Amino acid sequence: MENLRKFYIDGAWVEPSVDDTLDVVNPATEEVIGAIAMGEQADVDAAVAAATDAFDAFSQTDREERVALLERICEGYAARSAELAATVSSEMGAPMALAVQAQVPSGMGHFRTMLKILADFEFETDLGTSLLVREPVGVCAFITPWNWPLNQIACKVAPALAAGCTMVLKPSEVAPLNALIFAEILHEAGVPPGVFNLVNGAGPVVGAALSAHPDVDMVSFTGSTRAGVEVARNAAPTVKRVAQELGGKSANIILDDADFGRAVSRGVFAVCNNTGQSCNAPTRMLVPHSRMNEAAEIAAAAAGKVVVGEPGGEGTTIGPAVSDVQFDRIQRLIERGIEEGAHLATGGPGRPEGLERGYYVRPTVFSHVSNEMVVAREEIFGPVLVLIGYEDDDDAVRIANDTLYGLAGYVSAGDRERGRSVARRIRSGQVNLNGARPDFRVPFGGYKQSGNGREWGRHGLEEFLELKAILGYHEEAK
Repeated sequence: MENLRKFYIDGAWVEPSVDDTLDVVNPATEEVIGAIAMGEQADVDAAVAAATDAFDAFSQTDREERVALLERICEGYAARSAELAATVSSEMGAPMALAVQAQVPSGMGHFRTMLKILADFEFETDLGTSLLVREPVGVCAFITPWNWPLNQIACKVAPALAAGCTMVLKPSEVAPLNALIFAEILHEAGVPPGVFNLVNGAGPVVGAALSAHPDVDMVSFTGSTRAGVEVARNAAPTVKRVAQELGGKSANIILDDADFGRAVSRGVFAVCNNTGQSCNAPTRMLVPHSRMNEAAEIAAAAAGKVVVGEPGGEGTTIGPAVSDVQFDRIQRLIERGIEEGAHLATGGPGRPEGLERGYYVRPTVFSHVSNEMVVAREEIFGPVLVLIGYEDDDDAVRIANDTLYGLAGYVSAGDRERGRSVARRIRSGQVNLNGARPDFRVPFGGYKQSGNGREWGRHGLEEFLELKAILGYHEEAK
């Protein structure tokens, strides 16, 4: 890749301020597939200065100009979708089928959705003699993760461009290659110099510099709750806007009138998707105490159908965890579940048979779990499901809400009205009823320690807008 060891600043690929690199490792082979430049404060300063200089002009562009820009980005994104899929698969381990069918299309989905929203979004509203104006928040810093990299980049960049903001992106250093291609796409689409900038680097260095920078008006972060706390601390002295999508430990309530076999199996596959590396994964499955053994059997059988293998392998369902660090964490927590006395229905520590190289994890199901156990409290971020028993609907809701997190929730019910009632009582930013499909139009974000603010759709666009009231704009009626 031509621009592997450069940053994209002010419309050009530039050399970093220091000669420091980081290897990018293919988690399926444990082999180095490239090395990226690592930025420092000086690189952040240059990128923020470029975004600041570009803001005045770009913030004054009209709707038609931004629509045309987003359309050109979509064309360029589509043209390089195969390359993006291969890159995502190689750097973070997603099976090619998942990369082609979900990882890459999710990024396009945000741009297509934003185009529809931008077409008729009301940036100005009359209120008597006053005018309410929604205008871009300013220079934005984006810090994005490795698990759904293009999804998380696009759900920030698309609305920011639509709003008229300028920005600096720090993608995950674990899976950064797709972001470099993304920057090339924006360049070819004619994004004006300084409007979009990219600096690679470590979170405690580049991420901290961005979140603390006095010329950054907003920081949007996606990642762990622990790291989110540091971002908020760094941002506080400059009182900038902070939007965060953080961790999750989502409850999946299977009501006793649900199609049990279908609902439990669906929950297992949802946890294992993307090797369990999704912040909204339904990792706590709540089932009636009286049906715990039945649920454990169904879950174990479903997990047995998950094919762990090389990302390019035919029939592979899930690939490896993203890194040795992630693999070790998952293994420690599986061991902790065994130590705590949870019943191991299937899976367990170690790699799956026949996979001695690569960060592969066995799909694991624990049953008879107490919600006080560590495996029920901590976000494991791997293909690990815990089954927790409940007495009745009220008890299920209580357990579901007994968590530090509130990103997502899931409910399966035979009686839809009963399911709706339970869904309304779950304290999370999104609730999925009876296996509903993702919807790019609805807001995504969490309660409690799962973050603040919302991404996706119209609400995602509004995050990048300030509201100004101009009093006396209109003459009083005579």
